[in-house]
Amino acid sequence: MSTGWSLFVIVVTLGMLGGFTWLVLNTRRIQDPDGANKLNAHEFDGITEYDAPMPEWFTWMFIGSIVFALVYLLLYPGLGNFPGLLGWSSSSALEQDQQRAEARFAPLFERYLRTPVEELAETPQAIRMGQRLFGNYCAQCHGTAAQGSPGYPNLTDGHWAWGGSPEQIRATLVNGRRAAMPAWGPVLGDDGIRDTTEFVISLADRDHDAEAAARGAEHYAQFCVACHGSEGRGNPGLGAADLTTGVYLYGGSRETIAASLRNGRNGVMPAQIDVLDEARIHILTAYVYGLPRRHDSAERE
Repeated sequence: MSTGWSLFVIVVTLGMLGGFTWLVLNTRRIQDPDGANKLNAHEFDGITEYDAPMPEWFTWMFIGSIVFALVYLLLYPGLGNFPGLLGWSSSSALEQDQQRAEARFAPLFERYLRTPVEELAETPQAIRMGQRLFGNYCAQCHGTAAQGSPGYPNLTDGHWAWGGSPEQIRATLVNGRRAAMPAWGPVLGDDGIRDTTEFVISLADRDHDAEAAARGAEHYAQFCVACHGSEGRGNPGLGAADLTTGVYLYGGSRETIAASLRNGRNGVMPAQIDVLDEARIHILTAYVYGLPRRHDSAERE
């Protein structure tokens, strides 16, 4: 905060406290001590009231709150750039809380770091810790229930674009992912996009136009097979989707599939290595790894 703004805040804050003090004391001075026995001259909706002075305890409560405010502003930040006599700040308090939490949980994190992901995914306390980590760092995109939304994968259905093994999930968290599908609209034209869309739909055994799909198969073999494979089963090494499952990241309607073919898609998941330490990444890996199993179990119940 600049010096000018700091002085402005100080003057306004102290001026308002001074004004409140004057208002309370001045109001107390002009009140009629015998007002409790006198009715006011005005009337509203048949209601009149006595001109009683403010109770003494109420007056001193106001004075006490103003004194408290002055003491608080001397001890803690609140007057512009003045840091307060105690030198307290929210950032230092947060840092102290983090240090205490780290000292408390460090042994637990160390023990969990040595535990295999498959075992950790079945440990209730580790699941709760992973859930909190997920809520802080992943839920913004994947949702609190981890079921995603168009463009953000559903982590509970067991379909993994980049692979669902502990090693692959950890690599995703550590390094992030960047997926890129080129736009084929300029190459295929409207008719080619429509035919290729029908072929993509046919890969999942959905109702489709067989003649159009046959024409689209030629386009697929020329432009799509390098990433998605000849059978459409995708490639986890490239993040290419398995087109035979009927599960689509951006939506499975004809219009959405055609838009993906025409305009391409670019997806980015940020790397977490600079945000989370190794132990937290390990716990989060176990939590994400266990999501499909816990989801299936909850549905059966």
